Amino acid sequence: MTDSVINWGILGCASIAKEAVIPSIQQSKIGEVRAIASRDIEKAKKTAEQCGIPAAYGSYEDLLADPSIDAVYIPLPNHLHSEWTIKAMQSGKHVLCEKPFALDTNQAEEMIKASKRTNRVLAEGYMYRHHPRYAMIKEMIEEGKIGGIRGFHGEFCFNNSEDYNNVRYQPDMGGGSILDVGCYPINAIRYLLNQEPEALTVNAFYSPLHGNVDMMASGLLEFSKGVSATFQCSMWADYKNTLHIIGTKGRIEIPFAYSCSEETGNFYFSSKGERKEITVSKVNQYVLQIDHFHDSILQKQPYPISLEDSLNNTHVLQACLKSAKGRCRVELSEITNKSVGGVL
Repeated sequence: MTDSVINWGILGCASIAKEAVIPSIQQSKIGEVRAIASRDIEKAKKTAEQCGIPAAYGSYEDLLADPSIDAVYIPLPNHLHSEWTIKAMQSGKHVLCEKPFALDTNQAEEMIKASKRTNRVLAEGYMYRHHPRYAMIKEMIEEGKIGGIRGFHGEFCFNNSEDYNNVRYQPDMGGGSILDVGCYPINAIRYLLNQEPEALTVNAFYSPLHGNVDMMASGLLEFSKGVSATFQCSMWADYKNTLHIIGTKGRIEIPFAYSCSEETGNFYFSSKGERKEITVSKVNQYVLQIDHFHDSILQKQPYPISLEDSLNNTHVLQACLKSAKGRCRVELSEITNKSVGGVL
C-alpha cells in the first residue's frame, strides 16, 4: 500500500460486487482491484476476466494470504460476514463488509474486537449514507426546517420471488427481507433522528416456497417523546425505494432513498403548501463509499458509519427478527442488556 494506490481483493463473485463495487473501486481515486476469490476457481477466473482483475483464487484463504492485497470487500452471504471479516483482519487486511454487518450482537462485537486488536479499518457497506443529500437532510432537520419531527415512513421492496435458489431464501444463511432490505430504512431513520428506538413491533409474511424466510415485513419503531417510524420491506412485492420524513412545519420526500443513480439523487421539501425539488450534485454513491474508506485508511478520517452505529443497527435488526418470529412487541433493552459490551 502507498499513498497513491490501495490494492483490493474481493471475497466472492456476488452480483453486487460485479455490478457496483468492483467498478466503483476501479473508478475511485486510488483503488485498484488486484484479485478475486471464489470457492469455484472457474467462476473466479471468469469474473476476473469479465471485470479486468489480474488474479483469481479458488479459495478465500489463498486471497487473504496474498501480501499485495491491502483491503478486501466482503459481499458474501450474511452468515459468512463475521467469520471472513475477522479472518481478513487477522491476515492484515482492512475490511469493507457488505450490510448487514452481522447476524446478531455477539457476531458484531467479535468483529469490532478484532478490528481493535489488529488495528485494521472495518466498515459496513451502506452505500446510500455516502450520498451528500443525507448530510443535507440531516442538517435541514437539525435546523428545524420541517419543525418538530413527528414520524418517518420508509419502504424498500422488490420482487425476486421466482428465483427459488437465491441465497436470500436460505434461513441458515441469514436470509429474509428484514436483513436484506429492511435494514436500509431502519438505518436511515436511526441516522436522521440520531436516536435508538425504545421498542418495536414487526409483522412478517413467511413463505414456505422460499425457505420460510420473511418475504415481507412491516414494522413500527417507537422512539422517545412519542416519535414513531414505520417501515415496509419485501422481496415479493412491487418495487419501491422511498423515505418520508414528517414534521410539524413540513415534509421531506426521498423518492430513490437507498438505491439511486447519478440522475435520481434529488429529493423534495414541502412546507406551507409548496413542494420544492432540492437539487443535489450528481454523484456515484458507491464511488464515494470507496473514497471515504480510503480516507479512513490513509488519512485516519472517521468513516461516515461508525462501528458503534453498526453495532446499534445490529441490535435493532435482531430485535426486529425476534418481534416478527414471536409476533410481539420487543423492547430494545431485551437485546442490548444481553450485549457483552465494552467493545467500543
